[in-house]
Amino acid sequence: MMSEPNTYSRRVFLEQGLALASTLATVPWFVEQSAQGMLAPAGSPLSSRPGVPEDRIMVVVQLGGGNDGLNTVVPYFDNAYYQARPNLGIGAPGQSRGSAGAALELDETRGLGLHPQLGGLKNLYDEGLVSIVQGVGYPNPNRSHFTSMDIWQTGRASGKGNGWLGRYFDNTCNGTPDPQGGVAIGREAPLAMIGERQRPVAFEHEELFRWTGKDLHPALASPYQQVVRNGTLEGVDDNSQLGYLLRTSLDAQVSSDRIREAVRKTPLVNYPNSHLARQLKLVASMIRDGMSTRVYYTSIGGFDTHSNQAGSHANLMRQLGGGLEAFQADLKAQGHADRVITVVFSEFGRRVAENGSSGTDHGTAAPMFIVGTKARSGIWGNHPSLRQLDGGDLRHTIDFRSVYSGLLKDWMKTDPIPILGGNFTPAKVIQA
Repeated sequence: MMSEPNTYSRRVFLEQGLALASTLATVPWFVEQSAQGMLAPAGSPLSSRPGVPEDRIMVVVQLGGGNDGLNTVVPYFDNAYYQARPNLGIGAPGQSRGSAGAALELDETRGLGLHPQLGGLKNLYDEGLVSIVQGVGYPNPNRSHFTSMDIWQTGRASGKGNGWLGRYFDNTCNGTPDPQGGVAIGREAPLAMIGERQRPVAFEHEELFRWTGKDLHPALASPYQQVVRNGTLEGVDDNSQLGYLLRTSLDAQVSSDRIREAVRKTPLVNYPNSHLARQLKLVASMIRDGMSTRVYYTSIGGFDTHSNQAGSHANLMRQLGGGLEAFQADLKAQGHADRVITVVFSEFGRRVAENGSSGTDHGTAAPMFIVGTKARSGIWGNHPSLRQLDGGDLRHTIDFRSVYSGLLKDWMKTDPIPILGGNFTPAKVIQA
């Protein structure tokens, strides 16, 4: 095949044309499809598919490192908690225990409270916007960060294969690239979002999301300058490779420019100055702009609290509660609160007993949070026993795939069985 200096292959174009913060592998379907689908207004003919609720959005918040579930939802009802944590144990509501403080009351009957720095989440709970699922985990838990996170992100006990959300897109697009897609805020796309055919867009900041077509060919520097007359590009053979690339580059530049414009708008509410809040602000701005993206993925790290846990965990709880509260307020101000469910998870909890370094080591089960106007508010499931432990760890009371099943069935309105590869009883975390 003849090769010419000014001839650029589709593969090279797709791999190099759009800079997405070190996520070149995620570019292809986005470049080809996003201007027509993912960024189309919700409900447009380009994005509608029978039986799929295009107006529903799921936002995932990953707590990386293994969040201490026992100090997040505090079991102050059981003295075994304080025996295991003489220094880190958080006091019952109104009964501060030194620097650990006092829990925020959730349910006096159950004897459960929230970490004292989760005031933002407590406010949402009091408004009936939070579902707390207790004791979430899986059989034969793995205490490796990487393996356990792979298990959670693939939705498979082996931790092998593609992501559960990627399979959701694969299974709802009938074998073709899904124009709705997903967006991950961060340098790399999470495994959870990667399917066999689907790849999410990933970027950390709008300034890193830019069109770089001019680096491939001068004609791709500004596709807008190409005059379209009677459906053709002036001066370019419509059937040529350059014509194809120019049309694709126009789609990509339109997409890039629109996202950058969307996230630069001043939000309708004030957000705290934290890493998670900045991510959620980006997500809220894209939702406000009318993009029809189905799933957004955010994350915050620092939860591997082996030593000096009290201060660092308190700061993380403050970021989590404040970010979620501001995000929900923003959605309400936009008029989009009923369209969005936010899911908060971590790859595992911590051991029941504190260690000798004023911290906690890798454990097992922990709570999940489902936030939104359509969340089935309240506390669900039984708190894992603090007396019948598995080698010093909590025994899970609900499989995380049951939560995924409930989200897929009742929120995303799709059959969870082919996605999860098994029949996991759907957890009732969404209002009927």
